[in-house]
Amino acid sequence: MAEIVVGASLNRHSVECPASSIQKECLVKQAVLTGSGLWTPDEGITNAELVASLSQAVEAWNSENAEAIESGELEERDLPSERFIVRASGVHHRYVIDKAGVLDPKRLRPHLPLRSEEEDSIQCEIALKAIGEALEQAGRKAEDVDAVIVACSNLQRAYPAVSVEVQSALGAGGWAYDMNVACSSATFGIQAAVDAVRCGSATCVAVVSPEITSAHNNFELRDYHFIFGDACTAVIVEADDPESPRDGWTVKSTRLQTLYSNNIRNDFGFMNPSEDGERHPHERVFRQRGRKVFKEVCPMVAKHIEAHLEEEGCKADSLARMWLHQANLGMNELISKKVLGREPSEGEAPVVLDEYANTSSAGSVIAFHKFNSDLASGALGVLCSFGAGYSIGSVLLERR
Repeated sequence: MAEIVVGASLNRHSVECPASSIQKECLVKQAVLTGSGLWTPDEGITNAELVASLSQAVEAWNSENAEAIESGELEERDLPSERFIVRASGVHHRYVIDKAGVLDPKRLRPHLPLRSEEEDSIQCEIALKAIGEALEQAGRKAEDVDAVIVACSNLQRAYPAVSVEVQSALGAGGWAYDMNVACSSATFGIQAAVDAVRCGSATCVAVVSPEITSAHNNFELRDYHFIFGDACTAVIVEADDPESPRDGWTVKSTRLQTLYSNNIRNDFGFMNPSEDGERHPHERVFRQRGRKVFKEVCPMVAKHIEAHLEEEGCKADSLARMWLHQANLGMNELISKKVLGREPSEGEAPVVLDEYANTSSAGSVIAFHKFNSDLASGALGVLCSFGAGYSIGSVLLERR
């Protein structure tokens, strides 16, 4: 596995930076996570509603293709079930930006009206809501932000960058860019924000993850239709001022890791219309080999967190909380058990996927946003994501 250990320790007081031919000392600023925000869609879908919708679609498809199924040309599609969904994922509910379209058996995808270029894009609109809450929690204003990173698994356009649109609509200064590392986008974005703060290219960074996963999920197939939900998260990462320390969470260190794998894949892109050759429409949206992902990713993530703690001279029993990526209940239970060496107690590894489903990169930040205020000064926690790539990102945080 190709491993990048970045920002490995914020306890270092200086780094060497070249200036002409002279090496000058550059002060390393402490990065602090001072606020988080969450946008949740107004509409939600239960497992029962989702199963009823797909059942109608599957029965219609099987009926229309009865002859081909009988001849063996096509395989009959299995009906979905609530029991299968809960056993496979632990998901009971998800929020979506448009319920009617997703539940329409003849459509099975959200209705997203095309907006004019003069209107805020959908991702910009929800990003502003999440950033607004994060700024309020941080005690900052939009004009304090001098960098915006939009980090999510899918962007609604190639350019102009959604982040630059968000920066403009927010009234922030500085610079902005988009990035995508699938379900690890938020933690990789936090890493980038920490680097910017430490090195002085920004003083207050908004990292926002507008995840409209319902637009790239495959609601036509039993194995995938229940996995995803929509949400948007944001965090504010700032340079600390020793003379006026900020409240929040000290970013002690970050750790990133990647390994190429095709076991989670989405091939939707600008080259699709130009591709020659046969490709089934299902191959252009999300798909995965779930069992392989479970078997391969769980031990990788546990070892990643263990190595991160070891680098910082911390032991697993010093962790007050683990905010893990919310993809699958079984994965989270196994990873937390491997790291802690025991079954986690209630609250040590909070779960939100039962309500939100898999919101891609937003999941671990939702868990953090909802379950951190009860921890006292000095408490240690790890924010960790994992997903397609494979990619793993961990952020070690200490309550101030």
